[in-house]
Amino acid sequence: MKDVSLDMLTPDLSSAIPLPYAESGVQAGFPSPAQDYIYESFDLNREIVRHPASTFYARVHGDSMCGEGICDGDLIVVDRSLEPRDGSLAVCCLDGEFTLKRIKIRPGAVWLIPANEQFDPILVTPDNRFEIWGVVTHTIKDIQ
Repeated sequence: MKDVSLDMLTPDLSSAIPLPYAESGVQAGFPSPAQDYIYESFDLNREIVRHPASTFYARVHGDSMCGEGICDGDLIVVDRSLEPRDGSLAVCCLDGEFTLKRIKIRPGAVWLIPANEQFDPILVTPDNRFEIWGVVTHTIKDIQ
């Protein structure tokens, strides 16, 4: 088992990438009549990046968050302009190392919570150098 590490990437929003959009959606329950025509398109970058100046992508390495469906090789979208709250999924820098964890904020304490029972929660102490780098807004998975 390996804890999570991250490769950081900045989004390139210099050109639009319009993708076809099935306006009527796709049923996950009972099938519905097929839509013959796709009239609209949208730009995936603009859909998932709300604050371009403060957003970056990171590739996840490790499996400490696999219990939340965030696996080795997934991409996450991280927004540094969002205020982290109790329960936020966040990219944190702890003693010079980046990690991805749920943050639990308690009076006088911050815990970093993994989503894999093979890993222990981490109590952030005053002795630690600690910073929350950003809040995760989306996960991008390759399901092939």
